[in-house]
This record gives sequence, C-alpha cells and structure tokens, in this order.
Amino acid sequence: MAEERTVDGRGLMPPEPMELTLTALDSLPDGEELLLLLYVEPHPLYGILKKNGYTYRSQTRPDGTVEIYMRKA
Repeated sequence: MAEERTVDGRGLMPPEPMELTLTALDSLPDGEELLLLLYVEPHPLYGILKKNGYTYRSQTRPDGTVEIYMRKA
C-alpha cells in the first residue's frame, strides 16, 4: 500500500505551501498522489500542474479546508 503524502499548508504563509508542494511533487513516485491542504484555492498552482504534466482534483471540506489531490498524468 502506498504511503500517504500530505502537505498541510493551512498554517503557512505564501509562498511556503507552494514551495513545499513543488518539492514534494519532484519526489512523488509514479502512480502515487499528493494531498495539499489549504484554506484557499491555489489557482497559480493549477497552471503549474497542467504545464508540468500533473492532474489534480479538489474538494472543499465542511470546515473550509480545500483538499487538492495531485498526481502525474
């Protein structure tokens, strides 16, 4: 079973969540997913993901946390 990989950026100031996410994606094995937790939609990140061959899906929890699941396309 794959290890869960999560970046919790909810208490961090920009650009730290983006930097941590991009670093984590660099070492993400094929077929695995990275979960990013934020309180806002990271629209600039979505463009970077598309440009670099990643897919993503997002959903918002009842507490307002945005979950973004990313993987290599």
